[in-house]
Amino acid sequence: MTKDLSAFARERGIKYFMISYTDLFGGQRAKLVPTQAIADMQEDGAGFAGFATWLDLSPAHPDMFAVPDPDSVIQLPWKPDVAWVAADCVMEGQPLEQAPRNVLKAQIAKAAKLGLNVKTGVEAEFFLITEDGASISDAADTAEKPCYDQQAVMRRYDVIAEICDYMLELGWGAYQNDHEDANGQFEMNWEFDDALKTADKHSFFKFMVKSIAEKHGLRATFMPKPFAGQTGNGCHCHVSVWNDAGENAFSDKNAPFGLSAKGKHFLGGIMNHASAMAAITNPTVNSYKRINAPRTISGATWAPNSVTWTGNNRTHMVRVPGPGRFELRLPDGAVNPYLLQAVIIAAGLDGMANAADPGPHYDIDMYEEGHLVKDAPRLPLNLLDAVREFGRNEALQAELGMAFSKAFLKLKQKEWNSYVSHFSQWERENTLDI
Repeated sequence: MTKDLSAFARERGIKYFMISYTDLFGGQRAKLVPTQAIADMQEDGAGFAGFATWLDLSPAHPDMFAVPDPDSVIQLPWKPDVAWVAADCVMEGQPLEQAPRNVLKAQIAKAAKLGLNVKTGVEAEFFLITEDGASISDAADTAEKPCYDQQAVMRRYDVIAEICDYMLELGWGAYQNDHEDANGQFEMNWEFDDALKTADKHSFFKFMVKSIAEKHGLRATFMPKPFAGQTGNGCHCHVSVWNDAGENAFSDKNAPFGLSAKGKHFLGGIMNHASAMAAITNPTVNSYKRINAPRTISGATWAPNSVTWTGNNRTHMVRVPGPGRFELRLPDGAVNPYLLQAVIIAAGLDGMANAADPGPHYDIDMYEEGHLVKDAPRLPLNLLDAVREFGRNEALQAELGMAFSKAFLKLKQKEWNSYVSHFSQWERENTLDI
């Protein structure tokens, strides 16, 4: 039964709703709506000028309305008189096809027609840094191998525990928190869920982490590679698919790696489309400093650079740690929560439709012996290469919808053009006297 947001507000003492949507670049946009006006907003949506955010719209386009999805509503644990609610973008009475949450919902509907429900979990890594962004926030966090550092995680106990307490309060099933492989880096885990719910939680998690960090006089960043020499922020995604009977459609304990034929074909789609997917899973210029990084201070990047898959081995792009699921290790912290889920489903469904073969698996350490693999494609070296790969991949574009694909390609090319027209300090230092 759909929640009545007005009733929800009365029951919880909520004064304001944040009606929020995510644009093509992952920017979270919102209007703060008083409870007295939420009934009308629940029906008609809050009005936005879409051109003012990263959507492929012009100032001449009509109003875009963000219609809240009441099933996504979350009362802010740190400011309980405010509630956040994810919204679907509508223009002239029709869903705006390029809007990321709409793109994901269309993919979920395609899977549902096949009697399938995609469930996912994400591992969203982040750094806690100084307010000016210049360095990590803990000057004592200097270990060469800082992963799981007991003292370092306890020095940031107030921030991490507060966020985890809120996830528990929200019923997310938070189950572990740790200091990650870079100095100043952390990861917090909660239970997997249906793809749309995971995307909404992922979106809210980024908002919550940034808000709590600010509350403590710090700054949180999900930037893929904020510091040279340090491991970057990944956003590994665990994927499984379930049928209408509630059974894991990927699981076959008698098959190699415990993956059913459907699971292997879905994985085949991921492998076949990986280079084009990178434009979405690794969507910024900075992303390619993570997946093409040299050895880090800790000894490993923990990021792939080739399109390979394996069993329980973290040096490959896809890891199959157990029956009925796999982990995609390609995405980074900049990934759009909704487009991440959408592109995984789109590539996987295409793989199933075409009985795609994932190719051979490799058991080697890719960081030490990757040069021995001659037939695996390299991942794109930069954002332009990734955008071009996506632009050439007509099948993946069609799966995701041409309205979205054209808008995404247009804005990403514009972003690249902006980047290459920027004069950097490196140019001055290295070419001023040539």
